[in-house]
Amino acid sequence: MDFALTEEQTAIEDMAIAFGAENIAPHALAWEKSGTIPKELWSELAQLGFGGLYVSEASGGSGLTRLDATLVFEALSRACPSVAAFLSIHNMCAAMLDKFGSDAVKDRFLARAISMDCFFSYCLTEPGSGSDAAALKTRAARTNEGYTLEGTKAFISGGGYSDAYIVMARTGDDGPGGVSAVIVEDGAEGLSFGGLEDKMGWRAQPTRQVQFDACKIPAENLLGEEGHGFRYAMAGLDGGRLNIAACSLGAAQAALDQTLAYMGERKAFGKSIDQFQALQFRLADMEIELQAARIFLRQAAWKLDTGAPDATKHCAMAKKFVTEAGSRIVDQCLQLHGGYGYLADYGIEKLVRDLRVHQILEGTNEIMRLIVSRQMLAERA
Repeated sequence: MDFALTEEQTAIEDMAIAFGAENIAPHALAWEKSGTIPKELWSELAQLGFGGLYVSEASGGSGLTRLDATLVFEALSRACPSVAAFLSIHNMCAAMLDKFGSDAVKDRFLARAISMDCFFSYCLTEPGSGSDAAALKTRAARTNEGYTLEGTKAFISGGGYSDAYIVMARTGDDGPGGVSAVIVEDGAEGLSFGGLEDKMGWRAQPTRQVQFDACKIPAENLLGEEGHGFRYAMAGLDGGRLNIAACSLGAAQAALDQTLAYMGERKAFGKSIDQFQALQFRLADMEIELQAARIFLRQAAWKLDTGAPDATKHCAMAKKFVTEAGSRIVDQCLQLHGGYGYLADYGIEKLVRDLRVHQILEGTNEIMRLIVSRQMLAERA
């Protein structure tokens, strides 16, 4: 069993860390205040191959493994988890285009997705269906020209910002088998957006409701086959859970690094606070938890890459463990900064706010427990 990264993986990780430090971290607080991310950033990331991380090389993507991708998202999250998570959403959409799209769909959208000239958002959640995603109500009715959509999607990162949306809509009966995936381009007739959501964290990502009022799209904007949309959505969740866990991991590492530096400079009672044994123990506890989380995450990614039969269970366990560990670590880092940690200028309180949502999206951590326990019971039988 070899836990070492390959030379190529180390190079990918180093490249992402360097890019984030130079091009994202210096602007993270300003982007949070403005509530948006300059679109020029995406073309710069695309030049590194980060617009189609796990799109196949045959389709023009980077063809990375899910383990490779976790290295990228962890590295970028050291600079800003909100930006890294936004990139993860686009990459999930690009992978869906590659894996499920017809040749015509790929010709129209995939190259532009990889270059991020066309930035994608993902629309599954609705005001009345979150964890119970198969209960979605948005409907895509067949017409002579294509489809007409009616409904509303909620909590959409990139709503009103992105260039295109992969939308899960009902084309058939109730239940998972009646859901299809369609592509709605910005500017489509009947497409509109709610007001900008005032969120606790991830404030650099513009988040709005996406509304369809007799929204018309051509028939060729169907992604894959009718009735297979829910299966497509579920197929991407294991990887999405790894990505969001990686974002927690990177932010926690950044907070711990910053805290170590701060404790060496901050003095109390005549010495730097890193010389107090009680605080040293807290540093050690955070490092232990962080390293355990990293190993757990990479093992789950390895299982997903190798097609292990328990990959879904391990992805759920890793998502639950790593996101909760990340939140605990950044909270402790804020505490060790004292009053300064509560100030926006230090960036620690932003990480506390940003990471809180990681326990909710890509399946709540309560759903992760359900997945794990049900598989345990099935294995017992």
